[in-house]
Amino acid sequence: MAVNITKGSCFHCGLPNLEGNKYPVIILHETHNMCCPGCQAVASSIINNGLGSYYEFRTELAAKGDAALDNTMSKLAVYDEPELQEEFVFESGKHKQIQLTVEGITCAACGWLIEKQLVKVSGIKQVSVNVGARRALVTWDNELMKLSQILMQLKSIGYQSLPFQADKHEASLQNEQKSYLKKLGLAGLMTMQVMMLAIGQYFDFFGSIEAEATKYFNWISLVLTTPVVLYSGSVFYISALKAMSAKTINMDISITIAILSTYIAGIFTVNEPNAEVYFESICMFVFFLLISRFLEQRTRYKANQISSNMIKHIPVTANKWLDGKLVSALAKQLKVDDLILVKPGEMIPVDGIITDGQATIDEAMLTGEFEQVEKQRGSQVYGGTINQIGAITIRVTKTLKYAMVNQILRLQEVALSSKPKAALLADRLSRHFGAVVLLFTALTFIYWYLQDSPHAFWISISVLVATCPCALGLATPSALTCAMAKLNKSGILLKRADALEQLTEISDIVFDKTGTLTYGEFSIDKIWSIEGAIEADLMSIAATLEMRSEHPIAKAFRKLNVNDRGLSVLDFDVSIGGGISGVIDGKQYKLGSFNYIDSNKLTAVENHYKDASVFLSENDIIVAAFWLVDKIKSDVRDTLLQLNSYDTSILSGDSERNVAEVASKLGIKNVFAECSPAQKLECISKMQQEGKRVLMLGDGINDAPVLAQADVSVAVGNASDLAKNAADVILLSTHLGSLLVVLSMAKRARSKIKQNLVWAIGYNVLVLPLAMAGYLTPWMAALGMSISSIIVVYNSTRLLRD
Repeated sequence: MAVNITKGSCFHCGLPNLEGNKYPVIILHETHNMCCPGCQAVASSIINNGLGSYYEFRTELAAKGDAALDNTMSKLAVYDEPELQEEFVFESGKHKQIQLTVEGITCAACGWLIEKQLVKVSGIKQVSVNVGARRALVTWDNELMKLSQILMQLKSIGYQSLPFQADKHEASLQNEQKSYLKKLGLAGLMTMQVMMLAIGQYFDFFGSIEAEATKYFNWISLVLTTPVVLYSGSVFYISALKAMSAKTINMDISITIAILSTYIAGIFTVNEPNAEVYFESICMFVFFLLISRFLEQRTRYKANQISSNMIKHIPVTANKWLDGKLVSALAKQLKVDDLILVKPGEMIPVDGIITDGQATIDEAMLTGEFEQVEKQRGSQVYGGTINQIGAITIRVTKTLKYAMVNQILRLQEVALSSKPKAALLADRLSRHFGAVVLLFTALTFIYWYLQDSPHAFWISISVLVATCPCALGLATPSALTCAMAKLNKSGILLKRADALEQLTEISDIVFDKTGTLTYGEFSIDKIWSIEGAIEADLMSIAATLEMRSEHPIAKAFRKLNVNDRGLSVLDFDVSIGGGISGVIDGKQYKLGSFNYIDSNKLTAVENHYKDASVFLSENDIIVAAFWLVDKIKSDVRDTLLQLNSYDTSILSGDSERNVAEVASKLGIKNVFAECSPAQKLECISKMQQEGKRVLMLGDGINDAPVLAQADVSVAVGNASDLAKNAADVILLSTHLGSLLVVLSMAKRARSKIKQNLVWAIGYNVLVLPLAMAGYLTPWMAALGMSISSIIVVYNSTRLLRD
């Protein structure tokens, strides 16, 4: 070893080791002890990066590491406490999931860097970064890794992170905007001063300028430019350092090289009266870039606010019933089954069921529809909606963490984790383009240097600046963010961003009938009962069975004013897509479709009874039949007329007579009736095998498998939770017209992405030969590159306004 380490000293820094063997590191196949966690972290990093020979050949001791690393870990360890995690950590199957506010994200490359670095860590299952919102969604296995370790991993690559909390996240964004404005203001002020001096020299406004005066102006320009380089431009250097520490290339590396090279070259030539100094170009370059970044951040922040600000609709407190008295309680501390009172004009704090009273609710913040909804006892209400008329008592069904508004925010983050092909292509292009830019810059310099051109350096700087792939990196994410924000404002949630791309390729649209094309509010139109049976008793039995069912048909039986006679049901069972069964008074009853209760033991059913909707059997003998009617939704006909470019079908488990009647009224030719969930799945699979791209709309539990099978699936507003989990798109409104908005936005988003990519690539292809030929000065290149990025962002924001 080139350096002698005395016994009892830290192997890394050489200072006394008071911790013994608490911080060991294996170096060159031997275990050596460090004095603190900081030295241990630095030494481990050196070894992990294959630089162990450093310790073999070093001639000086290393600087002491961060001794406060233990203190940092102890501060972060508080986030491992279950009580604290209860507020912001979600269960995602056997894994845990959290949204993090990440400080220091400046561009798409930062998001890529974080994703690539964290995904390598054992225990982290998925990472998706929303650059515009500066948030990361992380899914991890808590048995293999703790939350504090994830936060520490982010800190180790230069990003401070904390669990997402709306108020703190908002404050963080505001602080970042203030920081940008300070840097931008300084750069703008100094640019004006340096430009005045440069104009005076270039155009000789002051008459014949002597050499000493030129030097004087150059020195003043250097002094004015220095704070711009060191302070205003720091945002680019930090990003570049993060990329280099992760052994990758991002667009800020090119920017950093351009700024620092021009600045250092100016320092060396500041005393030469005839030398070229581009201090004004440096200031303008930084100024234009900061304007571009600031506008990009403001625009994307505005798009994300549409979704993120939904959390502001949740009131802090609620009126809770406790021992017959009203007490004020924090909304986030409400638990399932708590009873709360919401007065007229107040906001509903959490999701729940009305147990007393009736009200008119404004649900515009969820559905995007301003028509108020009448709610009564038993109706579902959602946190953040406004009670306009009537006082109601609500039983809490979901805590604030799992309320609809919070689920919407989480769905947006999950959606951005699945990028369309265009986004993946743009990401790859922008990453590799940085390396290509550096190569072209080197070739340009070599060519002009061999030509003995005095401008070789400045021409190569112009190439570096002009071809920076900022616009390319913004092309897809800016359009996706704006499209999803606009859909969110219309009460439409995307669970997969790549669904937007797939929606543009759809050839067939398949509808479930009940609850999708119709209201799903059945009423019994006609009843048949077997001869000798008491109809009232059969109605009681049917109503008793249906009380335990969640199917929309059950509501029709619950409306019946019958005496259930206190009947008890044993061995109750649900056959998804078929019916229900149970034992009452020792007899086996089945209630459902004809196919569900049909068997060899059944007596023959008259043909004029077979078209009934629901049958009741007693010990495998049909004893009653019910005809149900359901109204078609008011906007369905108009919606289907506008979908005439697609092949439409109905896929339903309802009777053939009912399905055919609805299809006839709506002009739908393809009808698949009396289908079980397995048959529905088989039908969609067959269509896909024929080369069709299928969009499926459904609302029920029995639709979940077929929704998962379709190329793109949509759950309508009244859908079951299972259907919503399986769907790619959720329409919060029950109106089918929202489907037209989704399809239209998908086409427009694809168009914007194509326009952005064509512009970004086209600009770089056109400007590269001009820069290499020496027609562009550095400040012209900076202006062109900034305008290119602004055009891309502006084009994307048109999705928010159109």
